[in-house]
Amino acid sequence: MRFDLPLPKDKPFDVVGMGLNSVDFLCVVSEFPSLNSKMNILGFSKQGGGQVATAMVALSRWGIKTKYIGKVGADEWGQFSLNSICQEGVDTSSVITEPDARNQFAMIIVDGLSGERTILWDRDERLMYRRGELRREEICSGKLLHLDGHDIQAAIQCAEWAKKEGIPTVVDIDKVEPLTSDLIKGIDFIITSSRFPSLFTGISDRKKALTELQKQTRGFLCATLGRDGAIALIDGNICHLKGWEVNVVDTTGAGDVFHAGFIYGLLQNWEVIEILRFANAVAALKCRDLGGRRGIPTLEEVQKCPSGCGNH
Repeated sequence: MRFDLPLPKDKPFDVVGMGLNSVDFLCVVSEFPSLNSKMNILGFSKQGGGQVATAMVALSRWGIKTKYIGKVGADEWGQFSLNSICQEGVDTSSVITEPDARNQFAMIIVDGLSGERTILWDRDERLMYRRGELRREEICSGKLLHLDGHDIQAAIQCAEWAKKEGIPTVVDIDKVEPLTSDLIKGIDFIITSSRFPSLFTGISDRKKALTELQKQTRGFLCATLGRDGAIALIDGNICHLKGWEVNVVDTTGAGDVFHAGFIYGLLQNWEVIEILRFANAVAALKCRDLGGRRGIPTLEEVQKCPSGCGNH
């Protein structure tokens, strides 16, 4: 099955992303620390992060012309985050620096044995968009729009603009808020975390929850499952694509890169199974290195992967 998207022509960008950016402080430890303890760290890295920002960076590295729209704080971390996106060739001309606000940041504890991470994050409420700050012509300047569900009112507005202009939309969503149902109703491709379908529907079984979620939207549905790959609803049937086997160092940003891989496949007009295999592959390969961006694989690295991995 191909989606055969009627991508708009004569747009200055292939993909526009509106959503989070962050500064990630990553610490590798031998085990998760207990209360009232001290522990030596095994590794440390400071990197740019954030769901949409990282997806735009990945796509830019793969030769896709991207634009990032978001807010940064008026502090050194805001400048660091902005530079980390801009230096990757992503257009940042629409980024707003919010006066007196601190940039979003995250302290990420990475288990040295499994590569699984625990994220402690902080986001200044002033980084939320206010009415009138987003510009329709900027949001709709790409052939495809990528969103997250954190600044949900802004995301809903962007999705509505995109729909009116015939621009396909993708969302990265992992939490449930009062307006979440309004957002997903207007999205073409909904790619969630493993827990989102159950959180939204109250159904513990992931496959049943994903099927129930379909009643809320006409969009394509997929849930990422970490090392277990991903599940998707294809022609009304649940399809499970297994994860790729890699030496996991850190899972931070794997979901962000999965979204980038999915979008890349959409732009290439691949078959849906091929899109999901590619997204699985780039997400897994990212996990070979510390942080959400340092491990983003090249297209050449993906091509070298065994063709049999990720089969459903």
